[in-house]
Amino acid sequence: MAPTHVLRCCQRGLAWIPVIFIALVVCWSYYAYVVELCILTIPSTGEKIIYLVVFHLSFIMFVWSYWKTIFTRPANPSKEFCLPKSEKEQYEKEQRPETQQEILKRVATSLPLYTRTGAGAIRYCDRCQVIKPDRCHHCSACDMCVLKMDHHCPWVNNCVGFSNYKFFILFLTYSLVYCLFIAASVLQYFIKFWTSDLPESHAKFHVLFLFFVAAMFCISILSLFTYHLWLVGKNRSTIEAFRAPVFRNGPDKSGFSLGFSKNIAQVFGDQKKYWLLPVFTSQGDGLSFPTRLVTVDPEQPIECPQPGGLDKGAVEGPAEQTSPLSESQNRLLGNDYHSEEDHKEIDFLKSDESEAITISIESES
Repeated sequence: MAPTHVLRCCQRGLAWIPVIFIALVVCWSYYAYVVELCILTIPSTGEKIIYLVVFHLSFIMFVWSYWKTIFTRPANPSKEFCLPKSEKEQYEKEQRPETQQEILKRVATSLPLYTRTGAGAIRYCDRCQVIKPDRCHHCSACDMCVLKMDHHCPWVNNCVGFSNYKFFILFLTYSLVYCLFIAASVLQYFIKFWTSDLPESHAKFHVLFLFFVAAMFCISILSLFTYHLWLVGKNRSTIEAFRAPVFRNGPDKSGFSLGFSKNIAQVFGDQKKYWLLPVFTSQGDGLSFPTRLVTVDPEQPIECPQPGGLDKGAVEGPAEQTSPLSESQNRLLGNDYHSEEDHKEIDFLKSDESEAITISIESES
């Protein structure tokens, strides 16, 4: 027992090495830029002031977003996704997978679940002993189920998911701004030191190395930043980009996409004045997500659309109850859901009436 506990403590300690490395690089970059470049190298007072003001603004936002990404605890499934005591005992005693699935389906009828495993079964985590909400996955590094899990990032020693995905995007944004500003402002003095236009001093090493480090981080962060912006625009996580979520009517990578503007709002919120601040403004509760009707489920009964918009249970069969949409979901799937440029209409005729019911569906280009 003791060796296992010691090994686990060692693993947790080693996991902080990448974070400590980044912290040391940032501290050195602060010293090299402020002291060695601005104070000791740049001759113009006006240039010093401008550089120092912009540098500290980008530095504060970078550190703030990085801190929030690291120390925001990943959100976990709520108690309603745990099996009741009687069903849990029955599930653990049962050996046949078919019967276990029947137990899970019986419990899941009251839950907002619309995704399944590749085989069409209810997604259940034996490790955490919970029914997995939509877009929830188990992180082996954190040893927990994480809501809307994107990936586990060693550079923040944390799992990136629903609770801190906005902070992670802002961390990439401000780290890119921080590195770009350093590289751009240091370039002229890098050239002067390289061509010996400035006298030899101990600042030369810091200025030359500062430019190389900033340029190197710019290249690596830019690719990751671009990729995650694309994911936000498509309303996908990294996991869903590689393995499409499976709905009742089959896998669909665009099943959670509501259109570009609403996809952005799901991560950053409705109020644009908070978008660039590392404060939590993401929509929803992380347990359920509005979906769009991508293809018609043949087992889904034909019903009139509700006043609040398309019901997120549209991708599911009749055997499962549909919970009411939350306020954020109604806002996402409101009257402005229909696309002006790209939409299609599917007409269904009632068998005992002559009137037609039209459902407008947004399709992604």
